[in-house]
Amino acid sequence: MTENLCHLIEKMEKTDEIDRRILNVIQVDAALSQRDIADRVGLSQNALWRRLKRLEEAGFIQGARTRLNAAQLGLDLTVFVMVRTRNHSVEWAEGFRKHVARIPEVQELHRIGGDWDYMLKVVTRGMSGYDAVYRRITTGIELDTVTGLFSMEAMLEDRPLNVFG
Repeated sequence: MTENLCHLIEKMEKTDEIDRRILNVIQVDAALSQRDIADRVGLSQNALWRRLKRLEEAGFIQGARTRLNAAQLGLDLTVFVMVRTRNHSVEWAEGFRKHVARIPEVQELHRIGGDWDYMLKVVTRGMSGYDAVYRRITTGIELDTVTGLFSMEAMLEDRPLNVFG
């Protein structure tokens, strides 16, 4: 086994049912107070604080954010942009990642398998907003094929991870 995989398995073995309950509670509502979290998982606040620190240091917790309502902000169009390239070098991929990271409407970038090489999730204001993003994506970098799949409705999104599975 690789060193990274061994390290990951070692970290996972150090978590227990209480850790997983803590992770589940905070991923559903990160705004809860430590007292509320402690009550929900059956710990004292001090014991919870120690576990939270350990889970952060081990990399299980990567900060906390507030989820905004895109539609309320006028960001009414979600597009999954599919990209195919002829260049598959590590250097090109890193350059593409940096190129895309400069476009704030791009919420996610995934390297994928199958007929396409990359998938971007873009959230923007209407078709003219997407057109501007499309132009930024395709300018200054060599791409083979780019197409957009337009979301009509998010039927499931931002679901909590199954920490018990």
